[in-house]
Amino acid sequence: MNNNITTIIKKEFARFFGDKRMVFTTVIMPGLLIYIIYSFVVGGIRDTFESDKDYRPKVYVQQMPQLLQPMFEALEMDITDATTMDIESIKPLIENKDIELLVAFPTDFDSAMANYDISDSTLAAPNVLIYSNVTNMESGKAETVVRSILSSYEETICNKFNINALTDETANEEFNLATDEDFMGQILSAMLPFMLIIFLYSGCMAVAPESIAGEKERGTIATLLVTPMNRSHLAFGKIISLSFIALISGLSSFLGVILSLPKFMGSAMEGMPTNIYTTSDYLLILGIILSTVLVLISVISIISAYAKTVKEASTLVLPLMLIIMIVGIPSTIGGGNAQTAISWYFIPIYNSIQAMTGVFSFSYSLINVATTIAINIGYASAFSYVLAKMFNSEKIMFAK
Repeated sequence: MNNNITTIIKKEFARFFGDKRMVFTTVIMPGLLIYIIYSFVVGGIRDTFESDKDYRPKVYVQQMPQLLQPMFEALEMDITDATTMDIESIKPLIENKDIELLVAFPTDFDSAMANYDISDSTLAAPNVLIYSNVTNMESGKAETVVRSILSSYEETICNKFNINALTDETANEEFNLATDEDFMGQILSAMLPFMLIIFLYSGCMAVAPESIAGEKERGTIATLLVTPMNRSHLAFGKIISLSFIALISGLSSFLGVILSLPKFMGSAMEGMPTNIYTTSDYLLILGIILSTVLVLISVISIISAYAKTVKEASTLVLPLMLIIMIVGIPSTIGGGNAQTAISWYFIPIYNSIQAMTGVFSFSYSLINVATTIAINIGYASAFSYVLAKMFNSEKIMFAK
């Protein structure tokens, strides 16, 4: 590596790592805050709304049909026969959350169902009354389960065929052919690529304006510009060093997410495999991340070079976050499916999200990943050339 580039890299590292406050706010604090927020705040809110697994909702039933009795008894609920009780006396129990549900069947429900003819408009369908309390989460869940049972029972009355019915032949048959690894990969591919891009951008935004616009504001960049150093060396040195620092900051945030994920996801991750990716998968992700950071740093550096102060630079780069969110959000609702056409991988940032989505979901094409890395490096090189030209412009670098 050129000595001038090495000198700039050492200078940036000394400036950054010599400032303990900057190291704390840029590297340590993002990951720490994310871990605290995701683990304790968000996780605590989720735990508040997550029902107790050992709790059995109390359900009162009137006029229980004989055919439905086995279905209700199989539920993880405390079923009480309340046929002799008056409905009006049970309502206050539901209002006060002493019980969760009342299911009132009409008298002779079975015979009424047998005699009901849907083509006869003069006959009214037997009406089952379900009383619940929407402010009681357990009541709402119990009502959903009971409605599901009743709907299933209604379908069996005119049933002509079964779907995936458990018989002697199919007792051990697995109809859902997705593996735990596939399921976990789909979750991670829908969530992590977009989050990674946001964290990497935040890391780049934390260091680039301070290095470029900050030196302009303090007047120290003038010292560098009066030296015979090639401006391209200055640009490359800045981008490489800032990319490394931004990468550390972004990975700190990412580490905070990974460590808090079990608490954040709760029971959804129980029994799920934790190490589903190979070394080659991680190397591909690392290559995508590194090339993406180079693009982000070079773009933010160009924007910062136009600004006169750090505050102005931070304001100017904010719209870029909006663009990244517009580009990245579709990946979170795409079910973890990456684009296959190679033309999509020529679009910066979007290509990185799609490439990471493919790797995380085990559906990547090596050509598409390689294209992403190569295109990102090409864009970063072009932006570095633009930054070098800006360093040569006195109108830009010494604007008042």
